[in-house]
Amino acid sequence: MATAAQPTTDTLPVSIADIRDAHARIRDQIVRTPTLVSKTLSALAGATIYLKFENLQFTAAYKERGALNTLLLLDEEAKARGVIAASAGNHAQGLAYHANRLGVPATIVMPTTTPTVKVVQTEGHGATVVLHGYTFDEAYAHARVLEAERGYTFVHPFDDARVIAGQGTVAIEMLEEVPAIDTLVVPIGGGGLISGMSTVARAADRPIEVVGVQAELFPSMYNKLRHTELPCAGDTLAEGIAVKQPGGITARMVEALVDDILLVTERSLEESVSLLLQIEKTVVEGAGAAGLAAVLANKERFAGKTVGIVLCGGNIDTRLLANVLLRDLARSGRLARLRIRLQDQPGALYNVARIFDQERVNILELAHQRIFTNLPAKGLSLDVECETRDRAHLDRLLAALDTAGYMVSLIELA
Repeated sequence: MATAAQPTTDTLPVSIADIRDAHARIRDQIVRTPTLVSKTLSALAGATIYLKFENLQFTAAYKERGALNTLLLLDEEAKARGVIAASAGNHAQGLAYHANRLGVPATIVMPTTTPTVKVVQTEGHGATVVLHGYTFDEAYAHARVLEAERGYTFVHPFDDARVIAGQGTVAIEMLEEVPAIDTLVVPIGGGGLISGMSTVARAADRPIEVVGVQAELFPSMYNKLRHTELPCAGDTLAEGIAVKQPGGITARMVEALVDDILLVTERSLEESVSLLLQIEKTVVEGAGAAGLAAVLANKERFAGKTVGIVLCGGNIDTRLLANVLLRDLARSGRLARLRIRLQDQPGALYNVARIFDQERVNILELAHQRIFTNLPAKGLSLDVECETRDRAHLDRLLAALDTAGYMVSLIELA
């Protein structure tokens, strides 16, 4: 892979001039999202952390940039015929929104398994939604058929020079606002964002390291460039970068321009989503938290650096976000579920509850189990969901229950 000093080569399909032209073309029609330092995250990471809030775009993701640049480059005939894409995510929203603004007909092919809310949101931006197939690959194949039949222009979510140039404008803005950034940490799905941003980094008048991040469950670009065969499947929180096959153009650019690719665990992604909400008061999806997850999981690698992280999107289901936050509370000891063995007799619950009261622990939920248990017939297990101040507070409660003679087990998350 590239070294930090390696320049952009003339043989690559996207140049710094393309990205500068794209920025001039789109900048008045998108949100120039802020790049802000996070003092708290910097202290946690041992590095100076700057966040680029692309989750503040109108459709809550950077994907608008590449879609808009592509639309503005179409000739009038192509605009009149319309555009088509296969996507169930942020690319669909960005393309539909800007196509509607510009009066360009847009068709989005989505798998039949796409959640209704995403279909409704896309239609709300004025696009025609076609539901076809059970998988993205089937939806993609159908979109290419419609492209040929109806003369639409296909707008690829990442493997298109026009799209890559648009995505690269993220780095133009970051480095204009914070010239001190010496490391860019960028999520990788298909590779469009990092291809554009690394092109900008290589054109700088000083070395800027570019580090890509993929979910551990979907290491597709990692596999391609490192010649490994790690499995690419699973239910990842970072669905926005869950791409099984990276692009041909983007793989070529990443190999030439990117210094390293790191993999992050699901737990790291969950913790980073939670941290960004608690510390920065900003909502990001799993892919949007990948950069921070990589830095916090590899502190020694980034120690002392000035790091620019792209919060690439904020489209996360509210119920999923709630689960992530509650799981984080459980891991930190602020929310706990205890299983306590009791005798099935009057006063048993009262006596154990007194200990919770003495330790000032709030009981949220109780569940008795008398039947489906391997305890004797006169015994029962009591599950107590409770709220504490922190892990030390929880440990004091466990010690008090143990001192009182109760058998207690803590039900912990993976």
